Amino acid sequence: MPHMPPFIAPTRHTDPESALAQVRLIYNQQIGHLREAMQRFVSGEELPGHVRACYPFVRIHTETVVRQAALENAGLSYGFVAGAGRYETTLTRPDLYANYLLEQFRLLRHNHGVELEVGTSTQPIPVHFSFAENEHLEGNLSAERRMRMRDVFDLPDLEAMDDGIANGTWQPRAGEAQPLSLFTAARMDYSLHRLRHYTGTAPEWFQNFVLFTNYQFYIDEFVRLGHEAMARPDSEYTAFVEPGNVVTRRAGSPVEPGDAFGAVPPRLPQMPAYHLMRPGHGGITMVNIGVGPSNAKTITDHIAVLRPHAWLMLGHCAGLRNSQQLGDYVLAHAYVREDHVLDEELPVWVPIPALAEIQVALEQAVADVTGLRGADLKGIMRTGTVASTDNRNWELLPGNEPQRRFSQSRAVALDMESAAIAANGFRFRVPYGTLLCVSDKPLHGEIKLPGMANQFYRERVDQHLRIGMRAIELLRGAGTQRLHSRKLRSFDEVAFQ
Repeated sequence: MPHMPPFIAPTRHTDPESALAQVRLIYNQQIGHLREAMQRFVSGEELPGHVRACYPFVRIHTETVVRQAALENAGLSYGFVAGAGRYETTLTRPDLYANYLLEQFRLLRHNHGVELEVGTSTQPIPVHFSFAENEHLEGNLSAERRMRMRDVFDLPDLEAMDDGIANGTWQPRAGEAQPLSLFTAARMDYSLHRLRHYTGTAPEWFQNFVLFTNYQFYIDEFVRLGHEAMARPDSEYTAFVEPGNVVTRRAGSPVEPGDAFGAVPPRLPQMPAYHLMRPGHGGITMVNIGVGPSNAKTITDHIAVLRPHAWLMLGHCAGLRNSQQLGDYVLAHAYVREDHVLDEELPVWVPIPALAEIQVALEQAVADVTGLRGADLKGIMRTGTVASTDNRNWELLPGNEPQRRFSQSRAVALDMESAAIAANGFRFRVPYGTLLCVSDKPLHGEIKLPGMANQFYRERVDQHLRIGMRAIELLRGAGTQRLHSRKLRSFDEVAFQ
């Protein structure tokens, strides 16, 4: 028999706050059981059987479809289930997701008027996901003891954390409830731990608006602006966090106890993240994803579980039109997906639509930062199709096949990451956008030369980054609930945002 904590029977709630409190109670009990058992195991003690703890769940039963009038009044694309039936999902980290869960619970109550049932699921919590941020107990184990862990504890089960729900391919077994969320608790925990590895920062620091870039120049400027903001006691931002969880608080703000755990890493992680924080996670996270669509897919696979309000790509591209000049901007309104990294999860025949709220904010941000309007603005920014490829040296392929396809698609620019970021935004229902800057024109003999490239970077990086940050200000000011477009949601959709 598994060694488990005392059973907590399911409870029913009409108050979202009490439902969340019960989720906390169950989660803390289960995690505490795992941590205590792991400490005993590390000390060499023999445990009384296979140790198991399970995630909490939330469930609703509804016999009616949500009233259309309620949907129209709310103006939201989420917060309701698709039809009558039983719906549930497992939950994790109520400390991290408290505000998110409260919003989802409140909307379910408002739209369906049913009770929220909270209980302990049968889905085991892998022991790896029970460790606190600064715990590394497994490092104290001998090789033999580490091998024994799989006999004593539950390890990650990949079948419990695939993306079938998000991909639209999930099929319920007989008698199984319909999902409430795109992600199971185990899938979320998996990504939370991957984020630490890839970005060098804890998921708690991530903000609800994310900028991606493929150049360190942008990060250097973001770091400069972040420290500049922290030097001002009246800054709207409260802290700036760098890899290694190194925290700089706003001038005049007290240092918090957890700040002491931060330390500059001996080397940067694969995709370092930087966080300019506002209250309620309303600030800006910026990630240097490096070069290539694989990185773009990897990081968005994991950031998606944090349910951000928007992510934007700011990077460089090859201009494909003779009329473009180096330093011009390209606002993507469509994508040619020749990167192939999402072909299995999101077939290439699926269109990736432009989202009006994002497009308007990006165009307005370019106007605000450059001071240009009308024809002058159109002279430096082109709206069009961006082609993304997985072949960095596409120009060298014989027969001009890529050039022919790009011409047929009416593409105006080419890069390697934007389509993957947009496609994963579509796939995971995260609003997305792309604003690129033309850094070379290989079809017209204008390639990057060291001197020209350095001058270009100096002149454009600061402006381009400020445009991205201004776009986020505009999106935040317009109201985040309206950002989550119906274009991103299917006709048979989960309730959680």
